[in-house]
Amino acid sequence: MAEPITISVDAMGGDTGPEIVVPGAAIALVRRPNLHFLFYGDQARIAPLVEANPQLKLVSRIVHTDVTVRMDDKPSQALRQGRYKSSMWKAIEAVKAGEAAACVSAGNTGALMVMSKFCLKTISGIERPVIAAIWPTLRGESIVLDVGASIGADARQLVDSAVLGAAMAASIFGLERPTVGLLNVGVEEIKGVEEVREAGRILKDLDLTLMDYRGFVEGDDLGKGSVDVVVTEGFAGNIALKTAEGTARQIGQYLRQAMSRTFLSRLGYWLARDAFARLKEKLDPRKVNGGVFLGLNGIVIKSHGGTDAEGFAAAIELGCSMVVNDLMAKIARGLSHPLHSGRVEVLDKARTGAS
Repeated sequence: MAEPITISVDAMGGDTGPEIVVPGAAIALVRRPNLHFLFYGDQARIAPLVEANPQLKLVSRIVHTDVTVRMDDKPSQALRQGRYKSSMWKAIEAVKAGEAAACVSAGNTGALMVMSKFCLKTISGIERPVIAAIWPTLRGESIVLDVGASIGADARQLVDSAVLGAAMAASIFGLERPTVGLLNVGVEEIKGVEEVREAGRILKDLDLTLMDYRGFVEGDDLGKGSVDVVVTEGFAGNIALKTAEGTARQIGQYLRQAMSRTFLSRLGYWLARDAFARLKEKLDPRKVNGGVFLGLNGIVIKSHGGTDAEGFAAAIELGCSMVVNDLMAKIARGLSHPLHSGRVEVLDKARTGAS
């Protein structure tokens, strides 16, 4: 049997808290029997849910906390009031202490990012963390980052994101040299804002062996899967993510309406039900729920706050995959590349505007 992997869980995070989080952990345990859990939060709410599942109870420990970070708390407020004593902070701290290999929370994104950065610190050479999401494509899956950690990015931060995204793609897709593209309004080098154009020039100049930089990509390349990693800043990335989720739900609703309009359409649906089942699975956002906070000294997974137990299970499994595939070591190797010293010099020139 595989070595046990302990996941620390902010059981109070999300719109529902333990009532979704604990069943999600139970689902993940069925698929990943080597998982162990540390649940942080209100023991009175968590314990009955864990007790109801004998298998989950065997591999779980509950740590009571009195403080919960609310979904509408400002990050600074959450850090001030919840530092050291909230379920969110304790779950992150377990990673820092080595008690857990990864942390999963469906809580307030801003608070989770601030607390994670404050507790775990950023990796040396990385300015700020980003959120990376796994994106379903016509070719399979790709990685898109940043999808909402922060608004705006300069050239250095975009290049950092490319390095982090390439390391993640190598980790979960098993690729030696993932293809990377910068999201832009066109593929021509003269298009786009200066920060994106400058990041493109830097990536070309560095020619890092840990990635195959393919230049600019456009919005429709996200669905095509033209590259393994798409890099953008958090504002555009978050809009793209929410648009894709909304479009998937819209298409699903259109199909349900169309298939129930007439007897013939219902008959057609019945005859093609296997194909529709596969399509439904492809369009299900729960299957790819969970964003990875990259750039930290530890693995933190952000689940969608409104997901169900199946979606939360997917976020836990994503964290498990990051551990099994040694994400942190791959990031470290990417940043310690022989060209890293030249990378820093080029990036510093980009920041200061030197030629």
